[in-house]
Amino acid sequence: MRLKDKIALVTGSAAGIGLAVAKLFAAEGAHVYVTDVDGEGAVKAAAAVTAAGHAATAVTVDVSRGQDVSALMRLIEQRHRRLDAVVNNAGINVRTDFRNMSDADWVRLREVNLDGIVRIARDAFPLMKASGRASLVNLASIMGHRGMRTLAAYGATKGAISALTRGLAVEYAPFGIRVNALAPGFIETALTERVLRVPAFSEALLEQTPLRRFGTAEDVAHAALFFASEESSFITGAELAVDGGMAAGL
Repeated sequence: MRLKDKIALVTGSAAGIGLAVAKLFAAEGAHVYVTDVDGEGAVKAAAAVTAAGHAATAVTVDVSRGQDVSALMRLIEQRHRRLDAVVNNAGINVRTDFRNMSDADWVRLREVNLDGIVRIARDAFPLMKASGRASLVNLASIMGHRGMRTLAAYGATKGAISALTRGLAVEYAPFGIRVNALAPGFIETALTERVLRVPAFSEALLEQTPLRRFGTAEDVAHAALFFASEESSFITGAELAVDGGMAAGL
């Protein structure tokens, strides 16, 4: 087991990529904190993990709320006094032409996608430092490196995550904390289901994807496991595209 006896936190893990990460980490021996703004979903996800014979704790957390994050860190500190792996997965999307985006939509997008990661990375620092060999994995996106209609604002938040990852990798390295990012392409989840069901759009995307398929949540989870495990012990400040070759083919 690659994460035996580790304490892991996965945000936004009631469904999709986050749930796949939580299940895989637990199967690899970690006690996983399954957190999501959807508290009922988090409870169901954690129950699925424990039903499979693994360890999980569900906590309702809105990463855009400082008090939620602080309470989560206090809970983990009281129970374990350390965090060995953190996966910043929580995120939302607002698809609209940028010229029509409201201030409220932009603020909400930024508060969840960027401020949430900043808050978790900052407030989890003492617990990751206590681990001595912790790994922080941020979910960026290939949309942080390429443009696509209706995704300008989303891409801006994801590009900022890439920059933040590099900066934190340097700042946290002296404390034994590695910081890396994953940049998924088009992954089949509830978040992308509506657009991927449009034949013309999905066909165009597949044409741009050398492997000629969309990714699965499990594809991203396995990449997260690599960064969280000792297999990547000499890697920090890196960003791994999990996109079927889409970025390489641009």
